[in-house]
Amino acid sequence: MIQKRIGQWAVMAVAVPLAAAGARRLSHSLEARRGPTGVSRLLTKGADLLRPQKAKRRRFF
Repeated sequence: MIQKRIGQWAVMAVAVPLAAAGARRLSHSLEARRGPTGVSRLLTKGADLLRPQKAKRRRFF
């Protein structure tokens, strides 16, 4: 039970940010070659959905 939760946490902490960064990088490289296309916009939106680039930071003080 605990091992399953640790595994889920590891996937969420490592794999999801890597997937978002990979999609964003692929989107930028596609736009550099061919200009903005539907595929590059879709990749960017997917990366923003997984991990927003401009996340608002909360201040506690």
